[in-house]
Amino acid sequence: MKALVTGANGFLGSHLVRQLLDRGYEVTAMTRRRHEALCSMNVELVHGDIRSFDNVFAACKNQDVVFHTAAVSGIWGNWKHFHGTNTIGTRNVVEACLQLDTRKLVYTSSPSVTFDGEHQLNVNESVPYAKEWLCHYPHSKALAEKYVLAADDDKELMTCALRPHLIWGPGDHHLIPRLIKRAKAKQLRRVGDGSNQVDTIYVENAALAHIQAAEAMEPGSPVCGSAYFLSQGDPVNCWEWINEILALAGLPRIRQSISYYWAYRLGHSLETIHQLFNIESEPRMTRFLAAQLAKSHYFDISRAKQDFGYFPQISMDEGMKRLGESLRKSEGVVS
Repeated sequence: MKALVTGANGFLGSHLVRQLLDRGYEVTAMTRRRHEALCSMNVELVHGDIRSFDNVFAACKNQDVVFHTAAVSGIWGNWKHFHGTNTIGTRNVVEACLQLDTRKLVYTSSPSVTFDGEHQLNVNESVPYAKEWLCHYPHSKALAEKYVLAADDDKELMTCALRPHLIWGPGDHHLIPRLIKRAKAKQLRRVGDGSNQVDTIYVENAALAHIQAAEAMEPGSPVCGSAYFLSQGDPVNCWEWINEILALAGLPRIRQSISYYWAYRLGHSLETIHQLFNIESEPRMTRFLAAQLAKSHYFDISRAKQDFGYFPQISMDEGMKRLGESLRKSEGVVS
């Protein structure tokens, strides 16, 4: 099998490349620029911008399956930035697959496509898309996911969308470093009453789920045209988990807090100020961030287990052990 991974230099994409190689796939890695780690792997490297149809078309040639993980993430930025990569870029992938008769497309979506700022308590895939968007990222991803699923056709292109929640593990360059940086700058505050439960997923589990979904896609399979929530299957207390991560990095627990009401109000004010004065840097608080940090959001993953055999092979305890070993090296923590 020949597989293309877009965003192959990303956290999830790089793990997906390694697992595909381990399973005997011929892998093409698409990135915007040269990535040293990929250069040492047995992959075909293709450099290009997902926003360019010609670049995408060239990368998709002669592929049996495309794993589309490339995306712009974040809670701040202009609509053109997110829409261009997340929505238009995904449409380019779908159209290229259709023109080239690629059989399978697995799209990396996000649970935030259903998040409208309220609690999500063990919801399943029947929950609708959000009606109001607190930032551009989930909106652009929702439009892309709809396009991918609408393109599903047993005779032409089989598609599915996976929604992994809070991907983490050693080598993460976004979530964990962001927490540590803010903690060191004494900018972390607990938002809300600290009781909210959230789902997470260890990066190797997320990568494996993509392969399992692709291999389960056959004409008539329930995977085709479907979206799936993915997680460890066992929600954690958001703030206790954050404190565990900080402890692994040798940092103190979060002591100060702010209510959800005031965090949301602060986020709205800061967003307004940044927009009025064309400040490009990310506000320290936004409405979306306040809601994500204060509300519970965890998901029923039984559909993924049933339809393509997903289960988290790396447990929470094992994942935290591996993360701790990584942080002790990078942060110079003495155990």
